[in-house]
Amino acid sequence: MRHWTRHCARASATLVLWAACARPGTTPPPSSTPAPAHTEPELRIGVAAERPNVAIGGDGELILTDDRTGEPIGSIPAGARWIAVPDGSVLRLVRPDGSMTDAHAGVFAVNVTQDRFAMADGHMFRGRLDIVRQPAVAAESGGAVGNGILIVNRVPLESYVASVIAVEMGPRKMNEREALLAQAIVTRTRALQSRGRWEAQGVDAFADVRDQVYGGVASETEQSWEAARATSGLVLTYEGQLIDAYFHSTCGYSTVPVQEAFKTAVARPYLRSVSDAREYGGYFSDVSPRFQWREEWDGASLRSILSTTLAPYMNVGAAGLPRITNIQVTGTTRSGRVSELRIAFDQGEVRIPGPDVRNVLRPTPDRMLGSAMFQLDVKIEGGEVTHLVATGVGWGHGVGFCQWGAIGRARAGADAARILAAYFPGTKIERLY
Repeated sequence: MRHWTRHCARASATLVLWAACARPGTTPPPSSTPAPAHTEPELRIGVAAERPNVAIGGDGELILTDDRTGEPIGSIPAGARWIAVPDGSVLRLVRPDGSMTDAHAGVFAVNVTQDRFAMADGHMFRGRLDIVRQPAVAAESGGAVGNGILIVNRVPLESYVASVIAVEMGPRKMNEREALLAQAIVTRTRALQSRGRWEAQGVDAFADVRDQVYGGVASETEQSWEAARATSGLVLTYEGQLIDAYFHSTCGYSTVPVQEAFKTAVARPYLRSVSDAREYGGYFSDVSPRFQWREEWDGASLRSILSTTLAPYMNVGAAGLPRITNIQVTGTTRSGRVSELRIAFDQGEVRIPGPDVRNVLRPTPDRMLGSAMFQLDVKIEGGEVTHLVATGVGWGHGVGFCQWGAIGRARAGADAARILAAYFPGTKIERLY
């Protein structure tokens, strides 16, 4: 495995994935004209926000500088910790002896010991850490409001990719490697395409489900690094532009057009519904432990959930939700997802559009419904819903790259190029750097 990866990493920057690493008999990806060579980009990842304080240090010597002036602040010996604390609109660092540094708008921290890492609150990161006061951002924009410390990891793109694919795909067997390579290309494309989305908060992406889940050094594996190196610099494009590289866990019977899943999304030719059926029966994603699922509510739990989730759609009032007299699917899309959910009460009803259904019909307050592809079994007694069962297929929004479908396709012999062509039809693999 290591020899194969090293060979891929040394491949010419003008070659696409299949030419550098393909096994005999594999099919090349769609033809593309590689973009001019660039250096590996650096990303600003918001790894934690609204922290009341942050412990910083490293397993080697950590050098601190002011992130505005570049002036040196000091150095933290290996194993020691300094504490960053807010002080008005700036922050200060508390040394182990209790003394404090001057005020700084932000602090850069970088480990200067070879093969050692910077640490924030016990988590290790490659690249540099930028510890700053949380930018004040309007709440309606979806951002934090500026009451603490923001930790930003300035990390090389390939290190970010290695972490994300390890978290997103987990350990994979040898016959599933092509799915890892495909995920690496998707992750890299999405990271680059979405830069600037959170510019008001000073980051390119957050380390959670708002973007892609990133865990720093602790989440990396040898396998994820091999996949990142083997695909280094490769991205997906459509008509010369980076694509919106959506991905999800399990597509079920098919993927879904992007405009079906998200209310404000614009249709994309490469984000259309794609069947996940195998020629010899079944579905590529049926290897997923979440291919089929079941959720149920008794009358009390359903009422409790809907009392909260229906607040944006109706006036729940101080008396709480009226009696729920029925709940039914009143529309489905061409891909088989629910396009409308009707919830009836003693007086009146509310109709929930498809993109909002998973958020409204939650199994628990902290968990969305598995997918929008489901059927309902409703029990009504005394004119009131007393029991509800949802049985469904698939997991996630269903748009774009299907992770478990990719694993199923890899097991069936498809290479990364074929997998990506299936879930993003009409796109090209190009080398950016």
